[in-house]
Amino acid sequence: MTPPVLELRDVAKRYGSRRKPVWALTGVSLQVQPGETLGIVGESGSGKSTLARIAVGLEKPTAGAVLVNGDANRSHGKGASPIQMVFQDPASSLDPLFPIFDSVREPLTGDRSVSAEAGHIRVIRALDEVGLGRDMAQRLPGELSGGQKQRASIARALVALPPMIICDEAVTALDVSIRAQVLNLLRAVQAQHNTAFIFISHDLCTVSYMSDRIMVMYLGGVMEAGAREQLFATPAHPYTHSLLSAVPALQQGPGARSRLRLKGDPPSVMQVPPGCRFQTRCPLADERCRREQPALREIAPGHHAACHYAPVSAQALEAAATAAERTA
Repeated sequence: MTPPVLELRDVAKRYGSRRKPVWALTGVSLQVQPGETLGIVGESGSGKSTLARIAVGLEKPTAGAVLVNGDANRSHGKGASPIQMVFQDPASSLDPLFPIFDSVREPLTGDRSVSAEAGHIRVIRALDEVGLGRDMAQRLPGELSGGQKQRASIARALVALPPMIICDEAVTALDVSIRAQVLNLLRAVQAQHNTAFIFISHDLCTVSYMSDRIMVMYLGGVMEAGAREQLFATPAHPYTHSLLSAVPALQQGPGARSRLRLKGDPPSVMQVPPGCRFQTRCPLADERCRREQPALREIAPGHHAACHYAPVSAQALEAAATAAERTA
């Protein structure tokens, strides 16, 4: 049986000292299979980018294990990393003094299995594949548009033929028309190479278009995870309900739901509430929620939620929110 391209087992990440710890991630587990896309959504401070940096090897977890192709002892110092990353801002992720050819070739540096000639061929092929062409190879990043820079970033991620690419808000800074082109390019790359993706975004419509499965994060923890159709049609966690209800494009047809407005602002990751981390904003929160942290449990095949009362219906949330407003 083929192992997952990426597996995280109960991963936690602490910043700061032991006396004053800041837990950016707590007990996060996931698996991504070859050719699959896992979408990750959540507000700023939810731990999405920290998870990405740990997965790609830029940071080490404080606890837990990271396995790539079933191996927990991967090396990031020899040859190309098995996981590549496309960042949000292509202008800052490309060296302004390097021609595009040199930037794209960078993941092959130090890989002795790839000769200079083979590396040259791979770079040109990657540039062709993302629609830039070899005539762009010697241009500097400042000579390219935003969309062209992001295509160059994708070519750089692709050149080492990695089993996985992580896109961390990779299309957020692009115009809508260019964004669509880049998304279609990523899907074409996946179809051709059976590449696995982790696609991180705050845009639920984009995540829906790209993903097979979706994981919802809040204050460093996983609130809900499941197949795309499952999670969008029957969300089980109050936080997921609130995210979906805030997207007008998703509130059309018979499945439309009323806007669920959350009370207050997200707590600081430096002071995560006791019990359920979402309890300070949840209309259903009670004494048990304030006292006891809910486990991420399976509520249907392949569908998990970290809520004592999951699956939660939109009607129950709307009624609780209305009652809370009247009481206030």
